[in-house]
Amino acid sequence: MQYPDYKPTLESPPLTDEELGALDELLTGLPVGQAMNIEQLDGYLTALLLAPKPVATLAGADWLPAIWGGDGDGDAADFPFASGKQKKRVIVLLLRHLHALDRQIHHAPDRWEPVFSVAETDDGDELADAEDWCIGFLQATTLDPEGWGALFDDPILGPLLLPVGLLGGDDGQLEPADAERLADPAHRDALSRSLPDTVLALAQRARTVR
Repeated sequence: MQYPDYKPTLESPPLTDEELGALDELLTGLPVGQAMNIEQLDGYLTALLLAPKPVATLAGADWLPAIWGGDGDGDAADFPFASGKQKKRVIVLLLRHLHALDRQIHHAPDRWEPVFSVAETDDGDELADAEDWCIGFLQATTLDPEGWGALFDDPILGPLLLPVGLLGGDDGQLEPADAERLADPAHRDALSRSLPDTVLALAQRARTVR
């Protein structure tokens, strides 16, 4: 299938809450285990927009199929979707979400907020958990490991990116002390709430190098 490329200059309306929910249902309802949920998708698209090689310079085929777990090796042209119509609807919705993120992060950061889980405790407090968001973010970094590696090693940006690696990385690679801290919902909440600063710092870097 010929996939569309992302064109930042093409105007499109942001998704409503109902459309975000519908996109989440469409992706998580696919008959594959690798499709992203809406939190993973939001982190994935955010990283693509902040990458050393921004998504506007990539072909759609380079990054779109990963969202639904790949196109597979079968003969069905629309796999894993039930029809070409369903596949097109998903692509249209996620391109609109990508465009909205692009406009917010780079032009109206006060209107941007990430999509990740927030649970209410018995005491009425809210605890954020951005694990899925960070998993999606890290998946996008695999498209340019050298470029992102330099950012993770950067003396300023590296510490800001550390929560992404802790929350979204392989649990088996964690130091015992980090694994123990991550078992505490309050610590996960603090790491999750630091992510907007990470994104805005990366956006600032992008504005200075382009």
